[in-house]
Amino acid sequence: MITAGMPRKPGQTRDFLFDTNAPIVARVACMVAKRAPKALVGIITNPVNAVVAVAAEAMKKAGCYDPKRLFGVTTLDVVRAEKFIGEHMNIHPYDVRIPVVGGHAGTTIVPIFSQCQPPFEGDEKCIASIVKRIQTGGDEVVKAKAGKGSATLSMAYAAARFTNALMRGLKGKACAPECAYVQSDATDAPFFSTPLSFGKDGIKKNHGLPEMNESEKKQVKVAVDALKKSAAKGVEYMKK
Repeated sequence: MITAGMPRKPGQTRDFLFDTNAPIVARVACMVAKRAPKALVGIITNPVNAVVAVAAEAMKKAGCYDPKRLFGVTTLDVVRAEKFIGEHMNIHPYDVRIPVVGGHAGTTIVPIFSQCQPPFEGDEKCIASIVKRIQTGGDEVVKAKAGKGSATLSMAYAAARFTNALMRGLKGKACAPECAYVQSDATDAPFFSTPLSFGKDGIKKNHGLPEMNESEKKQVKVAVDALKKSAAKGVEYMKK
């Protein structure tokens, strides 16, 4: 699980971190390729949408890239969705299941409310409000810490949850699908987060895009356009 790099500060976007964090991720990916080429690699370092492509290109250069073993960790977006929906519906977040697809920044984060279980209780205005909060949840934390950090405890929880899912897969144990940002043909974007099941080789099954309503389809289209640019940025960096 790669967490190395500079965290965000007030007023900074995740993209702002690229110039600092991309070379760090590239170096770590090269070390993984050399020392543990069969490892399952989860990237937490931001901007996830771009640096996953950096890691993939670094591993390709080392001749050990396996798209089933490289993950951008987007579990925090799912955790926030479950938390905020649970608060709204007065139920425990553990009892909420909702796929959050796309990427890990702003409008690339797309919670699929139409597939929420239990069914979401609220109108379109309410959904829009919670979607906005899920997409900007990291900003809340950055502002609250007044420049002294970003979302660390909630990210630690999300990372632990995702790692446990990977380890259950390695042991051949069943686990509910978890969303992650991976190489995918689910959309036109080269990397895209969708629900995944895990096995001893990493991704056992990519469940692809869930059923969506028209509003969610439009949100996915916006996400795809942005994610294509982010991935291209990562590839271009490694060419240089």
